[in-house]
Amino acid sequence: MKVPYKAVKLSAVVLYFAFVLASFPAGFEPGQQIGKNFLSFSLELLKILPSAFVLIGLFEVWVKKEKVEKHLGKGSGMLSHVWVILLAGTTVGGMYVAFPVSYALFRKGAKLSVIFTYLGASAICRIPMIIFEASFMGIKFSVIRLLVSIPLVVLSSIWLGHYLEKRHYQIVEGG
Repeated sequence: MKVPYKAVKLSAVVLYFAFVLASFPAGFEPGQQIGKNFLSFSLELLKILPSAFVLIGLFEVWVKKEKVEKHLGKGSGMLSHVWVILLAGTTVGGMYVAFPVSYALFRKGAKLSVIFTYLGASAICRIPMIIFEASFMGIKFSVIRLLVSIPLVVLSSIWLGHYLEKRHYQIVEGG
């Protein structure tokens, strides 16, 4: 008998919460810490995501598809990668916000390589993260890291974008 995937997911969620809740009366410290971390993480997400989704919604409505296609689409050159690196540097909320933004860019006609560059740059080029890093590791370290990692992100994104486009890769919407 095959167990439905939804039932497995639901069972895992129920078991997780049962474990966390049972940890408090039992005095099981790791389970309590897991519960506290989950609560802290959830509260942080609730601070960031609503405003991020409002901004993404405004982007969907206000920015014309033709504009995105012109600057980030099939006909765009290397400057498109510079644009998305600058956009990624100002993105707040890390990858939780970067994925919905990249999907919005995809829907507006950005090419795959540009989307991959945006995702990679979102992980390594956020301005607050760079300032924090420079204060602990030094400006020289941060500059060297960016000078090494940004070209690697762009080159790997271009390669992956071409590879997937040659194979007629399609992103499945919905579901």
